[in-house]
Amino acid sequence: MALDRIALSHFRNHRQTELRGTAQLNLLWGENGAGKTNILEALSLLAPGRGLRRAPLGEMCGPLGQGGFQIGASLIEQGHESARIGTYVDAERLGRRLVRVNGAETSAQSLSEWIAIGWLTPAMDGLFMDSAGARRRYMDRLALALRPDHARHVSRYETALRERNKLLEENREATWLDAIEAQVAEHGTMIGVNRAALVATLTDELTALPDAPFAKPNLTYLPGGPEDREELRAELARTRGRDRAAGRTLTGPHRDELDVVMAGTGQAAASCSTGEQKAMLIALTLAHAVLAAEGRPSVLLLDEVAAHLDPVRRTALFERLRLGRAQVWLTGTEPSPFEDILGEAAVWRISDGAAIRV
Repeated sequence: MALDRIALSHFRNHRQTELRGTAQLNLLWGENGAGKTNILEALSLLAPGRGLRRAPLGEMCGPLGQGGFQIGASLIEQGHESARIGTYVDAERLGRRLVRVNGAETSAQSLSEWIAIGWLTPAMDGLFMDSAGARRRYMDRLALALRPDHARHVSRYETALRERNKLLEENREATWLDAIEAQVAEHGTMIGVNRAALVATLTDELTALPDAPFAKPNLTYLPGGPEDREELRAELARTRGRDRAAGRTLTGPHRDELDVVMAGTGQAAASCSTGEQKAMLIALTLAHAVLAAEGRPSVLLLDEVAAHLDPVRRTALFERLRLGRAQVWLTGTEPSPFEDILGEAAVWRISDGAAIRV
């Protein structure tokens, strides 16, 4: 078990909501707009990053929260609380998300040392047809759940990249560029290492999953530049003129791509049917959940996933979730699609921003 004694205060339409007595499988059901996904979003903020909606912080504050919100939860391991983690926005410091662990303020990045959180939402259904940037963000989110230092490298790389572009625009001397390109190469190489390792471990886990009933993807990591640090640094130095003319850096992990094809057919994921794309996303999510559960509590958030599956695939999904080590949170507009798990799941009816234990 991962999370219990969950409390939301002034978060979107949840003025004061508590969820206690959680289980491995947890179901939130209610009408559209009741606040089910808002609870999942709150849980996703117990990991580094902007949460499953990537929404501005001000948008998450409830109308009566005076410009702030609070989210807290207890980490439960082997029946005992190992830590109390929380995140909040203070009205006086709006625009900055703050984090506490056991009452002490810490960085958002440190949350990944305590818990791994992954999710699958309807908004992700277009991942394979979206931009390469969306797939890079997807890789980074998955990599962070496995390697807590990944966020630091991404942040420092982006900062150094912006600085290099500025120096190129100002036509600064080579010594300035040498120094910043060393930083770009250092952190860029580690980003590539982490992304490549993610794809390799996901591939191994996908291979171990049954071939049916979910279509499986074949993944290929395509780096956007040299993978060796010194080679990347040299490439950046060599292409200064080109990049200055382009107004941006054209080499590095910010140009990476994740290539996805359906196993068995070799068809590009972007050309597959909506159902096949959904099946591949589910397979990816399940494979990553296995990896994320190594060594830390793990939480998997599945928003409206059962509604689009036939009974055979729903049964298969529930069975895999039972066998996994992640705590799972599911949402739906009615309980009937979840009949297979109602006897074992913790269930709440969500209505107008309130949670009622069923």
